Amino acid sequence: MELKFLDSKSSSLSEKAALVARTKSSPFSSFEHSVGVKFSQEFSSCRGVFTKASYLSSKGTFMPKRAISSVDKEKTAAENYFYQISTNGAGSSLFSRNVGVFDACDDEYGGVVVDPDRLPVNPDAFAPMLQFSLSHWKMKGKKGIWLKLPLERSELVPVAVKEGFEYHHAERGYVMLTYWIPEGPCMLPSNATHQVGVGGFVINDKNEVLVVQEKFYAPSFADLWKIPTGFILESEEIYTGAVREVKEETGVDTEFVEVIAFRHAHNLDFDKSDLFFVCMLKPLSAQIKVDNLEIQAAKWMPFVEFVAQPLIQEDGLFKKIIDICLARLGKHYCGLLPRQVVSKFDGRPSCLYYNVLDTGNVNCNGN
Repeated sequence: MELKFLDSKSSSLSEKAALVARTKSSPFSSFEHSVGVKFSQEFSSCRGVFTKASYLSSKGTFMPKRAISSVDKEKTAAENYFYQISTNGAGSSLFSRNVGVFDACDDEYGGVVVDPDRLPVNPDAFAPMLQFSLSHWKMKGKKGIWLKLPLERSELVPVAVKEGFEYHHAERGYVMLTYWIPEGPCMLPSNATHQVGVGGFVINDKNEVLVVQEKFYAPSFADLWKIPTGFILESEEIYTGAVREVKEETGVDTEFVEVIAFRHAHNLDFDKSDLFFVCMLKPLSAQIKVDNLEIQAAKWMPFVEFVAQPLIQEDGLFKKIIDICLARLGKHYCGLLPRQVVSKFDGRPSCLYYNVLDTGNVNCNGN
């Protein structure tokens, strides 16, 4: 069967009149809101529901560029077309469809980011509009397409996947899909590869360490007292995350001193890598108030007892962390402090963690 586009501006009155009569009796009239078309760059032909489609001018010539709505950077005005369907010589029918390119903006790498707030309200219009947009972006030489579908529009996900989009990542409120246009390997950046955790090493003037026992643990860790740990939140700094985690789990207020070490591990939860930052914190209060959701118990534990725990003595990683903490307490080691810097590459402030040996710093002389 064959599908043809007729510009509404160039269609005669008789063609429009025929539209009304034919669509009422046509077996294809029920497809008026679900027809899907996909254009190729060379001839504006389409594949999918129909075997062939083309846009015809009033002169009857192929006009692939005219078939696509004009785009002004981010916005495209949709155009009306009459679709003529021929079914293996068994007759044809016409129906009208409003087709346009998705509202989108260009990214700095030659790609396109679709506006998730301006997707078509009618889900039946999504497929043809997506196919039309892909054809347009291909002709424009675009590369990667980013399609963010909110949770309330989840019914559009299988439609996009059917057109060749792939999952990139998902959050609670949306799923991000991508489409790579050029031939060859996809050059779009992959999803986030790491999770970031923090641990707060808090020691008071009595040489006691603030420790917790978690409610949920592996049987082998049943008797372990450990430092408060947790994941940092989105857009949260490492040092503020450490202070927050200690406060949430124990109720103790602290002040960030420095990052004394960090660990990098791979293939952990969901096959992600993990960055874990051990932070030294200064206690500002002493009263403990346990978080009953995650923590079984919390207390101030003499440092000697903390270090003497079998699980710490038998674990090379824990032992090394303890050695570093002892060196820092003895002023023989200097950790990393955050400094606010601004890069000209993006103009945004960020924290750079580094060590500056200051001979005037009585808390760290590096000897």
